[in-house]
Amino acid sequence: MANGIGLGSSPQIDPRIPVTLLSGFLGSGKTTLLNRLLSQAPRSAVIINEFGSTPIDQQLLREHNIPLSTLAGGCLCCQVVGSLAPLLKNLRMAWDAHPSGSSHGKPFDRVFIETSGVANPAPVLDILLRERWLAARYRLDGIITMVSAAQGAEALSRFPEAQAQVVWADALVISQADLATAGQIGALTEQLGRLAPATPCLRADQGAIGLEALMAFVRPEALRLRKVAPVPGHTFHSVCVQLDQPLVWGRLRPVLASLLNRYPGQLVRLKGVVYALDGSGPLVVQGATGTLFPPVRLPATAADDGRGRLVFITDGEIPGLPHIVIEMIRAGV
Repeated sequence: MANGIGLGSSPQIDPRIPVTLLSGFLGSGKTTLLNRLLSQAPRSAVIINEFGSTPIDQQLLREHNIPLSTLAGGCLCCQVVGSLAPLLKNLRMAWDAHPSGSSHGKPFDRVFIETSGVANPAPVLDILLRERWLAARYRLDGIITMVSAAQGAEALSRFPEAQAQVVWADALVISQADLATAGQIGALTEQLGRLAPATPCLRADQGAIGLEALMAFVRPEALRLRKVAPVPGHTFHSVCVQLDQPLVWGRLRPVLASLLNRYPGQLVRLKGVVYALDGSGPLVVQGATGTLFPPVRLPATAADDGRGRLVFITDGEIPGLPHIVIEMIRAGV
């Protein structure tokens, strides 16, 4: 908890819980950064918003023993925004129920909210800053927006949601620079300079950045000075494919790569957890706009059911996509 110092008074403890909003377009690396930040701030609560109806990201945080809530089935800026205030109220009441002087103390010291990749941060700010009950109990520490060096320039050119995430940011973090060309980085730098010329911009590869260094660049007091045009209704769709049996990764990989290449303009994101036949544990699968990233192995837990789940987020509907995916896997295309 931070101390607030009033003019002509002794230091007073700010009773509000700091909240950090983590934003960024699809596939920019928000969950990777969140994992890194939680390793440095383990006494944190996390709220994850996922656009699809099948939540995946919370599985990527399984190594952290933290209070974790998921808002799935829509964006915090539209479909599920009404669920955030009650969730924050319940979280705060649970925090208040733990006496400060008890042996275990308070259950957490801060809250991270990870928005979906197509969410505009503005409605979340309205809840945190204008809901009187919440504003008296939570303090917005700032908005951190992830931007992919490899995909960010294209996303900013195509999607107003990505532009809004940059405009509202208190700090920008460029990820995946190792996957980008000099031309892509140059185009991104030019766009960021035009959209947010005064916003601090840092670089993080594989989420490698310190929490203190990052928060030093966050200046939430400037939030009220910003104006941004409203974002039109989403054209994004989400579908989930369940894989009831473990698969050979060498067979699944070319299928997913083929799908990303077949629908380069429509298939903007895929992510999931799948199980390999060698029984070595679940694999995290991720891809974005034509690029399939190397899988990451997760430690096995007793809760693993052996069923793989792949989530596809598209710009516009791809008719019959689940059937196409299953048939390609069967055919080994």
